[in-house]
Amino acid sequence: MIRFRQHGEPKDVLAVEDRPVPEPGAGEVRVRILASPVNPSDLLYVRGQYSGVEARFPAPAGFEGVGVIDAVGPHVQGLAPGQRVSVINGKGGNWAEYSVVPSRDLIPVPDELPDEQVASLVINPAAAILMVRHVLAVPRGEWLLQSAAGSELGRMVIRLAKRDGIRTVNVVRRRESVAALQRLGADRVIVSTDGPIDEQVRSIVGPEGVKYAIDPVVGETGTQMFKALHEDGRMLVYGSLTGEPIRMGDDPRYVLSGRRILEVFWLGYWLPRLGDAARRQLAEDLVSLIGDGVLETSPGRAYSLDEIIPAVIESESTGRQGKVALVPGRQ
Repeated sequence: MIRFRQHGEPKDVLAVEDRPVPEPGAGEVRVRILASPVNPSDLLYVRGQYSGVEARFPAPAGFEGVGVIDAVGPHVQGLAPGQRVSVINGKGGNWAEYSVVPSRDLIPVPDELPDEQVASLVINPAAAILMVRHVLAVPRGEWLLQSAAGSELGRMVIRLAKRDGIRTVNVVRRRESVAALQRLGADRVIVSTDGPIDEQVRSIVGPEGVKYAIDPVVGETGTQMFKALHEDGRMLVYGSLTGEPIRMGDDPRYVLSGRRILEVFWLGYWLPRLGDAARRQLAEDLVSLIGDGVLETSPGRAYSLDEIIPAVIESESTGRQGKVALVPGRQ
């Protein structure tokens, strides 16, 4: 399995360690991992920059994956050895041959969904569904503004919004990204270097601004997006790619008027708070929308566990194509 003994740059602190095969306890299931993606949240956790999950050293890594149930502990119902499942590991540990997780954190999946899609079934797709349909509950016909639109999650939001009749304004840094996002169904794509984001947005949606926005960048991008909000607008921040703050105090027009709301979205907060019925509905929506290609993940290069260092380097490389994955059985 992959563990780290201190926070730091992933390429410097991650290492393969031999560990005994873990045994499931009451309410737990042991899963043989088939594949696990390298997500930004995994690397933030290794760096010590991921709030909400405290590493206990030596700490395992890997929050998401696909596997086959290998053994079930006492008091587990509805799951059996041999079932293929999506595996969410809230404490990390999916970058391994075997992982033990609570049975509640597994989602059985149909045979027709390939492993590379099931491996990334939850984190990005569930965030897209919850942010757009539940937290913001963007009405049909409204505009939704998002930054980092060319990311895996950004592309999912474009396709989901198109399915739901929501119009999107999408912010990118590179002009060469525009055509690809338009082919996906983006209504408008703006390049951040073409001028202030808020001015570009208002020229599209009207002078009152946009009512809904999502942003994983913050810093100057987030600041300009907040300025693009309607006086009753809401903006979700679900990441911090720049590590810089959003400034709201430099212009009283946006701080002392209207009812603009800036709030944080963290999947680790929302998922545990869903009731059983809501979790079942979310699982059904995930399987259905991924099967339809709406929330599919672009597969990237696969690495073995022994190749963890090149895997994490590739996952953050400029121009990378698709989601990097760790495949324990790969030679």
